[in-house]
Amino acid sequence: MVNYKDLGLVNTRDMFAKAMKGGYAIPAFNFNNMEQMQAIIMACVEAKSPVILQVSKGARAYANANILRNMARGAVEYAHELGCDIPIVLHLDHGPNFEVAKDCIDNGFSSVMIDGSALPYDENVAVTKKVVEYAHKYDVTVEAELGVLGGVEDEVSAEESKYTKPEEVIDFTSKTGCDSLAISIGTSHGRCKFTPAQCTRTPDGVLIPPPLAFDVLAAIEQKLPGFPIVLHGSSSVPVEYVKIIEQYGGKIPDSVGIPEDQLRKAAKSAVCKINIDSDGRLAMTAAIRRHLAEHPGDFDPRQYLTPAREELKKMYMHKCVNVLGSAGHALD
Repeated sequence: MVNYKDLGLVNTRDMFAKAMKGGYAIPAFNFNNMEQMQAIIMACVEAKSPVILQVSKGARAYANANILRNMARGAVEYAHELGCDIPIVLHLDHGPNFEVAKDCIDNGFSSVMIDGSALPYDENVAVTKKVVEYAHKYDVTVEAELGVLGGVEDEVSAEESKYTKPEEVIDFTSKTGCDSLAISIGTSHGRCKFTPAQCTRTPDGVLIPPPLAFDVLAAIEQKLPGFPIVLHGSSSVPVEYVKIIEQYGGKIPDSVGIPEDQLRKAAKSAVCKINIDSDGRLAMTAAIRRHLAEHPGDFDPRQYLTPAREELKKMYMHKCVNVLGSAGHALD
């Protein structure tokens, strides 16, 4: 058993309470490798932002569970080295079952998500409650999900989204004891969050997505005043990264994300955690494609991963400062 406190990590309880009081959201950035982790910590230290390092089941399989856990320990030490001991959470993103959640809790995670949203309601309640009962023994916080997000990312996929039903949230949270609730109000996983038919097009061909269902969010807030709410699938899929990737040989048509002004609006509500994954993938891929096209003789990974890391840092900084409003709150 590895306790997260021995790694210098924190859980989300105080972090979320401060975010809701302050009208901002905690960035939850997914990472799979060293460069992503370095960029996240560099950006959040410079911005003085608390941060959630998210790891999916797929990321653990890719990078190795022990390596990722020690990367989280390294992230804490790296932040200290850079001059600011920002609060850092290590979080399981979209835990598929009790066994995976338990393994993460036993191996130093300070927060876990159990995603039973695709299950029948009673089964979602049962598996969430089981994870909560185990996690709370070790002061690990638990995120659950109610409603279904569309799209595809890693091993999470659904053909269509189903909005969270506000009439279910009181029953669900009281029966499960979860610490935060991921809801569905129109965000979606992956780089294609909406089909072209769901969007309008500007004269230069940019897709404009439909607005988020803030009425559903407001109804949930009314049912659960002061309860931490989470948004998944909240990458903005910046047009500039899509253009760079396609300019240098990539093929990612009809990419469209969530407008940042809508995320800022959500962050001022009970939404205190916003997940961002695809934007990191796009920023990194755009920088690597551009570097290799402009420097065809380079073959040392450090040569193209260094500008990729810098682009990631710039993007993460932008999210903390201009979108989520978390900059300056690390020491609250």
